[in-house]
Amino acid sequence: MRLRKPLYSLKQSGQKWYQKITWILVDQIGFTCCDVNQGAFFRHDAEKLIVIVIHVDDCTIAATTTAQINEFKSALKKHVDITDLGPAHWLLGLEIKCNCNAKTIALSQTAYINSILCRFNLQDLKLVSTPMEVNMQLHSSQAPQTTEETAEMCNVPYHEAVGSLMYAGLATRLDIAFAITLLSRFSSNPGPAHWNTVKRIFWYLNGTKSLWLTYGGVENGFLKGYGDADGSMQEDRHAISGNAFLIDGGVVSWFSK
Repeated sequence: MRLRKPLYSLKQSGQKWYQKITWILVDQIGFTCCDVNQGAFFRHDAEKLIVIVIHVDDCTIAATTTAQINEFKSALKKHVDITDLGPAHWLLGLEIKCNCNAKTIALSQTAYINSILCRFNLQDLKLVSTPMEVNMQLHSSQAPQTTEETAEMCNVPYHEAVGSLMYAGLATRLDIAFAITLLSRFSSNPGPAHWNTVKRIFWYLNGTKSLWLTYGGVENGFLKGYGDADGSMQEDRHAISGNAFLIDGGVVSWFSK
């Protein structure tokens, strides 16, 4: 029996779909694939720009004019069946708000933060103003030292909690990036001190979950960048560095490692 086309759940399906949608966008509609993000495509029409971001079979469109968006949808319909959901309000757990009058776009993960607070039963705990305590020192020597501590930590969802926080830190909450990077170092053998610090990040998010990452609405929309490094850590002598880049008043890229 010969399989004539890929089906959902086959290991080849994702690759074949990406090859097809790339062929449509690049060869048929005239887009260019982004060098640093293979899921992003763009096209310049004179002084106008249209950007397409693909996540599996979901497609998010941003363009200078509505006419460009409508033209793209018409061109795409010639090759595949599509469902037009209208203006984007939710994307991968992010809430999106566009204010045409103020010329701003804002992103929030309030719903996602509420979901992980409930998942780890941390929604009713105290609120704090910072992700970590000032001058907090964490070391591998704080790993479980006794049989009782080891047994206690076996029942702690450390990896799941840090992973859940990581998505928030990658998507909109750069303010917890340093804390997550630090706590990830102890994933192989976390101790009570590490877990208490994880819980503190949840407390911090619980009190700041209504914050929005906003782009636009500023006079100077040029690219700005900030960077810093601490020299070396006390335990392993490895430096920690971080940076953040802003466009239109909002952070578009950041890291702490």
